[in-house]
Amino acid sequence: MAVNRAEQRAATRRALLAEGRRRFAADGYHHVVLADVARAAGVTKGAAYHHFDSKAGLFRAVVSEVQHELGERVAAEAERHEDLWEQLRAGCRAFLAAGTDPAVRRILLVDAPTVLGWDEWRTLDEESSARHLAEALDALVAAGTLADQPVEPLARLLSGAMNEAALWIARGGDPRAAEQALDRLLAGLRAPT
Repeated sequence: MAVNRAEQRAATRRALLAEGRRRFAADGYHHVVLADVARAAGVTKGAAYHHFDSKAGLFRAVVSEVQHELGERVAAEAERHEDLWEQLRAGCRAFLAAGTDPAVRRILLVDAPTVLGWDEWRTLDEESSARHLAEALDALVAAGTLADQPVEPLARLLSGAMNEAALWIARGGDPRAAEQALDRLLAGLRAPT
């Protein structure tokens, strides 16, 4: 009996997250009504409030889920390469390509900084894809591929640039042009041989 209730709670949470994600990506945070999400997910408004406390709570959970998935996507693309430099390039390219994903564009790049506030949005970003970027840069500095330098400000500069480029791509910018610009930017960071 307890297992069935736990499974039912988990299924309700998943249904709310899926419907919330769909609506936040399609309509934007400010046009989503929690009661409509609950109804479309086949649960009561009370169940939605039980799981997430508010529309903002549901949005926060959706942002966290999308951030986590993006971090995994970036890491998976990087791990397809053995060379540290190619790992960095592949991870950065995967992040840029995410700008074509409506959930990433609307939820992470447009609404999350405004709805959650810059500090909370940055914290979520640092726990996912930005963490992978800092780790890659640390490894490249340790290998001598990048000049010895503090990694944190470099990671923040690159992260900010890639967030802007991903948003530019999401708004119709040319992904190939962004990749070419990224490659030139990264090449400028390499230590002289």
